[in-house]
Parts: sequence; structure tokens; C-alpha cells
Amino acid sequence: MPFTTSGTQHALRAGHYEAIIASVGATLRTLTYDGRDLVVPFDADQVRPSHRGVTLAPWPNRVVDGTYTFDGVERQLALTEPARHHALHGLAVWLDYEAIDKGPSHVTLAATIPAQTAYPWRIDIETTFSLTADGLTQTVTATNTSPAPAPWGTGPHPYLVAGDGLVDAWTLELPASEVLAVTDERLIPIGLRAVDAEDPERFDFRAARRIGSAEIDHAYTGLQRDADGIATVRVTDDTGAGVEMSWDAACPWVQVHTADKPDPAQSRLGLAVEPMTCAPDAFNAPEYDYDAGLIVIEPGETTSASWRIAAIG
Repeated sequence: MPFTTSGTQHALRAGHYEAIIASVGATLRTLTYDGRDLVVPFDADQVRPSHRGVTLAPWPNRVVDGTYTFDGVERQLALTEPARHHALHGLAVWLDYEAIDKGPSHVTLAATIPAQTAYPWRIDIETTFSLTADGLTQTVTATNTSPAPAPWGTGPHPYLVAGDGLVDAWTLELPASEVLAVTDERLIPIGLRAVDAEDPERFDFRAARRIGSAEIDHAYTGLQRDADGIATVRVTDDTGAGVEMSWDAACPWVQVHTADKPDPAQSRLGLAVEPMTCAPDAFNAPEYDYDAGLIVIEPGETTSASWRIAAIG
């Protein structure tokens, strides 16, 4: 497979679906249905912009100020979001994953997060991308190969595309009853709120409606699920076509971001929908009065989570 700036490219195909997975960050670089984009793509020889499609580990979202205490020891992570003074989206986003299994419609990639000062645990990650007639499923499996329990969280970072135009024109169905309030400038968690409590026009999409000018960069929970325990977010255009993302109880949280950028040409091109095994700043879970969902992997144990992206219409 050719190697480019975004790593080795793995092309997958099944039925009307095609996907390209880039090895750097185990990144979903493109996903189409009948040639229609379902996620915001980027070029193979481009440094991945805005975490598009990357696999987040060993935490999704932010660790506030990059500091956390685990097992009685305070640690300081590198501030990878310096403007807000946070550690953003984990340690695996620039790892180059190796393909350990590959077929026409699937690829399994593997990488290791090495033990380091700020995160002194060795975690082996395997992630499988599989295309079927039902869409693209990604499963992330983490194994703690270090001698002590390790804090863990994961999730994906696709920007979903419903059709032509910008996020403003699309309809969102988001079956979540609670939203995590955050500070305006630094997005530091404050506490859970009912989606219809303070600003329902901005946060309440339990009944499908147009996104309009709403600016969202928030985590949601209290997810309504079907009889099989599956939560689904749907984004559609005026014709009813679009894309959906679904996941099971392994991810009790989802971050939604309308991708607002300073450059109008790059702003609101897709809707980030990021199922997460834990809340923002979950490494500091004891500081919050709600269940942040932090996973602790015991030595030698494994944990996994998966999600699916599929076309509508």
C-alpha cells in the first residue's frame, strides 16, 4: 500500500460503500456511499486537519490543564491544546498503526502507547474497520500490558456530512436528555443540565430539527436507546438523505461539535459526532458530581468499544 503524509492508505469496499483508512492515527480519511461523502474527507498527502476521523486514545476530548491524579499520584500531560491550556484527544492521534489483518472490506490496525512520565502505562491498541452493506463499523480494543491499573477512554472523531452546503442547512436528531455545561472560553466542565433547561434552541434536538445557527461543542448523555441498547444520531438534508452514527452502551457519552472555525472557508463543513466511553476530563472524575465513565483497565485485561456510520437514503 502507498505511504503518504497521512500514512499507509487502506482502501475498503463493500456494496455501495467505499472507505480509505490512513494508518497515522488509525484515521477514517474518506467514507462514501454511491460516491456521496458521509464524512468530511482530506487528502492523503495532507497533514490531518482538525482531528478529522482520528481514533482517540487513551482519552477522548480534554484533560483540563493537562493535570490529573490517579492512584494518589498527580501527573502533568503535555498541553496539546495550548490556546485553552488542555491536553486534547489522547496520545495515539499521531501514532503510525501497523496493519495486522487486511481484506477487501476490512483492516485491523495495531499500535502501542508506550509508558511515559505523564502516562506510565503500556497499552496495546487494535482497531478494526469493517465495511458491510450496513455501513462502516469500527471497533477499538485496548489491552493493558503494564503491571498496574491504567485509566482509559476512547472514541472516534468523524465530521459527518448530510449533503451539500454547510451544517446550518441540515437536520439533526440527537436523542440525548442531558448536556454537559462548560465555560465559554476554555470548555471546562461545569455540570450536567437538561437539554431543555436553559437554551433548548441550542441544545435540544431530541425531536429532529434544523441546526441553523446553533454553535455546539458539548458532550451529551442520558441517551435514548432502542431495544438492543443502541443509540443513534441522524443528520439529514432537505431531501431526507444523510448519514447516521450508532453505538451501544460502551459509549454513554457523545460529543457534538458544529465545527465552527475562524476561517469561514473551513467553518461548519461537517458535524462532529464523537461517541465516547467517558466524559470530557474523565481523568479527573472524582472532581465531578456525575458519573464521568472513566474506565480502569487492570493489568492483562482488555476493554473494547465500537460504533457504526451508515448512509440514510
